[in-house]
Amino acid sequence: MAQSQFENRLFINNEFVDAKSKSTFPVFNPATEVLVTEVAQAGELDVNDAVDAATKAFTTWKEVPVTQRAPLFAKLAELIRRDADELWTLEQVAMGRTYSFSRFEIMGTAGLFDMYASAGMYVQGKSSLNTPGMVALTLKQPFGVVAAIIPWNVSLIMFALKVAPAIAAGNCIVIKSSEKSPLGCLKLGELIKEAGFPPGVVNIVSGFGHITGKLMAEHMNIRKIAFTGSVATGKKVMQMAAGSNLKNVTLELGGKSPAIIFADADLERAVHAVEFSIHHNSGQHCQANSRVFVEESVMDKFIERFSALMRSRKVGDPAEKDTFHGPQCDKGQRDRIVSLLESGKKSGELVMGGVSTTVNGKGYYIEPTIFKNVPDGAAISREEVFGPVVVVNSFKTEDEALARANDTEYGLFGK
Repeated sequence: MAQSQFENRLFINNEFVDAKSKSTFPVFNPATEVLVTEVAQAGELDVNDAVDAATKAFTTWKEVPVTQRAPLFAKLAELIRRDADELWTLEQVAMGRTYSFSRFEIMGTAGLFDMYASAGMYVQGKSSLNTPGMVALTLKQPFGVVAAIIPWNVSLIMFALKVAPAIAAGNCIVIKSSEKSPLGCLKLGELIKEAGFPPGVVNIVSGFGHITGKLMAEHMNIRKIAFTGSVATGKKVMQMAAGSNLKNVTLELGGKSPAIIFADADLERAVHAVEFSIHHNSGQHCQANSRVFVEESVMDKFIERFSALMRSRKVGDPAEKDTFHGPQCDKGQRDRIVSLLESGKKSGELVMGGVSTTVNGKGYYIEPTIFKNVPDGAAISREEVFGPVVVVNSFKTEDEALARANDTEYGLFGK
């Protein structure tokens, strides 16, 4: 697709519109470092328009029976599957999505809309006869206008995870895509309209967190906001929500997830599970097993097989369908990881990788990296790297492994 073919406007009230802010931001291909397009940056007037559209839509959407909503969800899921290749291309040029991971993402995105198609049937209240002579009823009602701020690493799945349950419950939503990967989400706006959702039910704005995200978190007419991203930004969202209208907040923040492998484990299965967890999507997901604890007696055997599998994966241009390991999402992310790698080299033993690389002289790539024998207090062991970087340490007892695995400030995932 040529640069002029990419939809780069805001999706408000079922129409693509230019930003009233007149501002744009660039999107670069992380594999080629070439400018892809300039995307509209939503300002205050734009966010207000999106909230107004959602407010108007809510008056009727909340009354639509589930039996009439469900076919819209099913149609959207069908359209997502139909346009899978285009969605892959949009994610590929914006943040380096590989074809193999895109297949999984499309399946998950469409599947979520299928799953939530009838979810409204199960939004039920409670009744109680605990007080003699009285019936107490607890009713569940939609918030109204809700908002979501999603990350760049799995934009389409995150879009579905936020949008599908919100509108299934009768809410209308304003969702901000990441400035690093806005193109696939804008395509979903086109499909939402084609599926038949009424104007204003879903509104998509693009922009930086400190501008557009801040406006949403502080907006007095947004009743709930959901955010997925870093701990630092999550704290700011909570503060802004509290400082405005005390809107309800849902946060999904970082992970430094452990895997524990005992001597009697099926080592081949363990190696493949851990390698896929840390390596797919170039390690850019919050549930990646970035800390691995291996029982001492099988540590060397595990490292040997684990490193061989990581080396076997193709690092390449995500436009090539057989590429497994694509670039990091942008230069800033690549540089941050390089800094952590240098810190890791001072803390533990480097087994493989540990440097940035390029493909055909271009791109923001990190070689798949394994450290071992790293102190639990080292930065590479404690901070979320968000890249293909793993720390493998040995343990002697189950109690030791559990204590060390749980010694983290992060709360996502573990196995």
